[in-house]
Amino acid sequence: MVHSNQMYPSKALLGRRNVILAALGLAFLLIIVAPAHTQAQTASPNFRKHAVTFAKPLTVYFVDVEGGQSTLFVTPSHQSLLVDTGWPDNDDRDADRILQVAKQAGLDHIDYLLLTHFHVDHVGGVPNLVKKIHVDTFIDHGTNRETTDAVTEQCFERYRAVLAQLHAKHILAKPGETIPLTGLTTTIVSTDGNTIDTPLPGAGELNPYCKNCPTRPPDKTENGRSAGIVMQYGKMRLVDLGDLTWDKEMHLMCPVNKLGRMDVYVVSHHGWYPSSSPAFVDGIAPRVAIMDNGEKKGGSPGPWQVIEKSPRLKDLWQLHYSAEGGAQHNVAAPYIANLQGASGKDGSDGHYIRLLAYPNGKLVVYNSRTQQSKTYPAPQ
Repeated sequence: MVHSNQMYPSKALLGRRNVILAALGLAFLLIIVAPAHTQAQTASPNFRKHAVTFAKPLTVYFVDVEGGQSTLFVTPSHQSLLVDTGWPDNDDRDADRILQVAKQAGLDHIDYLLLTHFHVDHVGGVPNLVKKIHVDTFIDHGTNRETTDAVTEQCFERYRAVLAQLHAKHILAKPGETIPLTGLTTTIVSTDGNTIDTPLPGAGELNPYCKNCPTRPPDKTENGRSAGIVMQYGKMRLVDLGDLTWDKEMHLMCPVNKLGRMDVYVVSHHGWYPSSSPAFVDGIAPRVAIMDNGEKKGGSPGPWQVIEKSPRLKDLWQLHYSAEGGAQHNVAAPYIANLQGASGKDGSDGHYIRLLAYPNGKLVVYNSRTQQSKTYPAPQ
């Protein structure tokens, strides 16, 4: 009897069938095993360490308010903290620039507005800003102490009028208290002329840079009453002290360093000569410094040199070329948001700097003028 190949496959066909069956069996086995393998990998310390790299960053916008300050923090949970509002008037120039970066960050309101002190370049823009975007809670050091200066007193009264008109929530800044931002710790370290008594966690070592640092007489203006903060997100640490002066810096740093080392230094007082003492700058030893100066305000040669020589500094970034700094005391053009001749009441340029800060200490700084970024890897 002749047997049909359709009923009895050849050896070659049987071999192919066996290979296919084996492959299907292996795939089935992998489907069963894969969940257990994934679970084990997720639970391993190495996987967790790697996953931190992909955590959402803290985003910080350094807004160009032409020599004042306005710094917008947007947390990974999408809360917002604005530090200062720049100048009044100028056809709402500063308020519009703040609004622009707020919209870019996807914000329709500001959760917290911290006014470091009541000078015109920090609090003057409040009435302009609140007409454009809602502010939920205001934070300040209390009362204007520089009552002999008519402009400062006028700015303070206009600010108080805004609080009254809006029936706004208000927090009085006190040393050692925190601003309730989810996922990070934001501690008030200076306010109304007072500083923290107890070092922050991990700080408190003797500061060797105090020894050769000269002292200066107490500042009598609102600058010395600036409300300053230290922000910690994972391992990343940032300090912003507004216009806090040399004498108050020494209270924070000598004989012990109450703040500890920082990854980011928001340069005090626009890089002007009354601030950024060597005891302070070398004590915090930042990896990156960002200066909110204007072309005709800030960037003094003395503080600029102190920051540039700081022991761990990778780079200093400037919002503007500094006329006072001249050829010898300005960073290279890629690290300047607004080049020489870019300032003006017409709102020309107005480029910002953006910082992405990750919890493992990785930093990415972006210059909106050049549209280029530079990455600073997490410390090993």
